[in-house]
Amino acid sequence: MVATPIGNLLDVTLRAIDVLRAADLVLCEDTRITRRLFERHDITTRLVAYHDHNAERVRPAALAALAEGKAIAIVSDAGTPLVSDPGYKLVTETIEAGYCVFPVPGPSAALAALIAAGLPTDRFFFEGFLPTKQSARLTRLTELADVPATMIFYESASRLAGSLRALAQAFGSRKAAVCRELTKLFEEVRRDRLDALAAHYEREGPPKGEIVIVIAPPPEAAPMGEAELDERLDAALRTLSLKDASAAVAAETGLPRKHVYQRALARSGRKP
Repeated sequence: MVATPIGNLLDVTLRAIDVLRAADLVLCEDTRITRRLFERHDITTRLVAYHDHNAERVRPAALAALAEGKAIAIVSDAGTPLVSDPGYKLVTETIEAGYCVFPVPGPSAALAALIAAGLPTDRFFFEGFLPTKQSARLTRLTELADVPATMIFYESASRLAGSLRALAQAFGSRKAAVCRELTKLFEEVRRDRLDALAAHYEREGPPKGEIVIVIAPPPEAAPMGEAELDERLDAALRTLSLKDASAAVAAETGLPRKHVYQRALARSGRKP
């Protein structure tokens, strides 16, 4: 499993070049993209496309090649294989068949963004791409809102503004960074609060390039008595629905959303 550059072709490791040259064949998402790396570093190993549309057909052939004693390298279009790209089933079937799987570590867009964002790095949670449908996306964000870690998402340029707005609604006004075109000529890291970032990209339109969103962990909840929490909830419930009032107060206080919702439920006298 060979990590390849996420942009700058010089970021490939010396070991990765040796492994790719020595392999009997290399499985890749797009032969056109991987061939650029091969041409830059004088690698002539045979390339075979392996992606979601042909995986069921290529996996048996790859396992048969292993049975013949051949060495196979797997790369993604950019970064570390199996991080938001095909390959997982092939790795599991390779292990089940009794063959060895070796990691050849290197570039990763998620880790590159994490270390450039200026947010806590001691604990982080990689989510990858959010669901496309709005209802599924909001459900998932609600589940993630209380995770006590820096959050890392991948996103497309066309969906960026909408996703940032949804993140601001679910997570509150947390610090965040939009990391774009990492290691490339027009690399950019824009740091601000989630709501401000959403407003920026709504105004400016979709940017170009590959995007990683990094979001600070939820704030530590300050000690708060039940009386103060009830007062905040009562005020919010005067103008908001039960769900929205709970979300707003949770974002303000940093308290767990489930706890705030249950307290709001008790205050409102409504059924869940």
